[in-house]
Amino acid sequence: MRLRLTTTIVLVVLALTSLAGCKTAKKSETSKRPNILLIVADDLGYSDIGAFGGEMSTPALDGLAKEGLQLSNFHVLPTCSPTRSVLLSGMDNHRAGLGTMGEFVTPEMEGIPGYAGYLNFEVATLPAVLKAAGYHTYMAGKWHLGLDENTSPHARGFEETFVLLQGGGSHWSDRKPLSPPEAMVYRRNGNEVESLPDDFYSTRYYTDRILEWIEQGRSDDQPFFAYLSYTAPHDPLHAPKAYIDKYKGKYDQGWDALRQERLQSLKKLGIVPSDAVPFPRLPTVKAWNDMSLEERALAARDMEVYAAMVDYMDEQIGRVFDYLKEIGEYDNTMILFMSDNGANGSLPTAYPGQTEEYLGSFDNSLDNRGLPNSYIEMGPGWAQASMSPSRMFKAYPTEGGIRAPLLAKVPGKPAEPGAVNQSFVHVRDIMPTLLDLAGAAKPDAIDGRGVLPMQGQSVLDLFAGRSESAYEGASTVGYELFSFKAFIQGNWKIVWMPKPLGTGEWELFDLSNDPAELHDLSAEQPETLQEMVSLWNQYKKDNGVLDIVPKVAK
Repeated sequence: MRLRLTTTIVLVVLALTSLAGCKTAKKSETSKRPNILLIVADDLGYSDIGAFGGEMSTPALDGLAKEGLQLSNFHVLPTCSPTRSVLLSGMDNHRAGLGTMGEFVTPEMEGIPGYAGYLNFEVATLPAVLKAAGYHTYMAGKWHLGLDENTSPHARGFEETFVLLQGGGSHWSDRKPLSPPEAMVYRRNGNEVESLPDDFYSTRYYTDRILEWIEQGRSDDQPFFAYLSYTAPHDPLHAPKAYIDKYKGKYDQGWDALRQERLQSLKKLGIVPSDAVPFPRLPTVKAWNDMSLEERALAARDMEVYAAMVDYMDEQIGRVFDYLKEIGEYDNTMILFMSDNGANGSLPTAYPGQTEEYLGSFDNSLDNRGLPNSYIEMGPGWAQASMSPSRMFKAYPTEGGIRAPLLAKVPGKPAEPGAVNQSFVHVRDIMPTLLDLAGAAKPDAIDGRGVLPMQGQSVLDLFAGRSESAYEGASTVGYELFSFKAFIQGNWKIVWMPKPLGTGEWELFDLSNDPAELHDLSAEQPETLQEMVSLWNQYKKDNGVLDIVPKVAK
């Protein structure tokens, strides 16, 4: 009897073990479908993180660079929402609805889908395609691609969302906007959020939500697409005091010295040519040594706060990495980290509807800068340092506005981890690459409506180290925003900007030996100039670009 009972127990145990083994095998087989983590920083400068020569503490991102691929020639759009429209559609911003930012739509743009001011319905969105392919889709952070429920991320393919609809504002719970006409509207799965927790700080809260949803989704075998869209380090600059104190005195040497230090670091890393010369300090920016002690103290504190925001963001990104490792999904996750444009050198007065009364209502004393009820920005001096050696910064189609850091880690091990690759890659190629990774076909219809075919192409082989460069034609791309224009083909680039920002004529540059766009070759190479202008005119025709009177850029 005892033998029979023992035998029965053994058989039951073996059966349960077999079932558990089948379940484990199924889980293991399913887990081979890669997860996707897309992290976007808001207005982060090119050389801010350590992997790109910065002095800020960014161990999580520096570690990611060592494990994956560091793209040094990645290009985006000059401002936030146009970049994000291309990122989530694989289309030129004029095809995706952000021919201009929603804040700058003018009467002559009304009724034109490419200038809707929101992510239009002529394109398929990355989350909608991945959701249809069996992915959980999560988003936390900045949306900036539509202000109502129908154009919110929850309506465009994201399963779980907590988002700020507008372009920015306070990072605390007080919801003080960028300028008086705006509001700060948060939505949770399409529904407006009435109040925020008293201890709300944007970077931490967005990270908490992403971690919550990934954990929540582990109950099934679906992979996830998580879009962590930080509002850091967008102005107004805010950070917890302990992180600001960490950088006290770090920038007392000023922006002129920092610009040279960053440039030397970039040269040492082989990211820019050893003989690269930086674009000169703008005439509107004072030399650091010509500033008063009070001016220097305030300006240095601004950069301390900015660095604190980047430091804190990196720490939160590290939390996500640690969690993915803890649950055994880190190696099975495609991770991309990028900035949406160059560092922001504009002043708060550039925001539509801004008033002196509103700006004067904040406490921007030295001790309160970066804390609640303050409103500060990095300004053009520090922005030029962050974008060294490039010309200008956010809002302009010069390299300072459109060159951004990109880190890519594919599932498994890349062929050459820690490599720096200088191949030209454009933000339009991110969506096709992620669809390629997920095994999802490029759509010709979504939600029952036809959509435009994507213009970008996959660069997955480049990210994985199976190819040294992107596809043929990857470096042929046009630009137009706020009537500022550019076109790139290979090393050649043309730029048109009105005076005094530019010459009011097309300028021609060879980026291979002039990354700062200092030497206009239009007079020396008239045939090349005309070829490039013809290419831009074709780009204008193909993408429905309007030639309108220049507007002041945000």
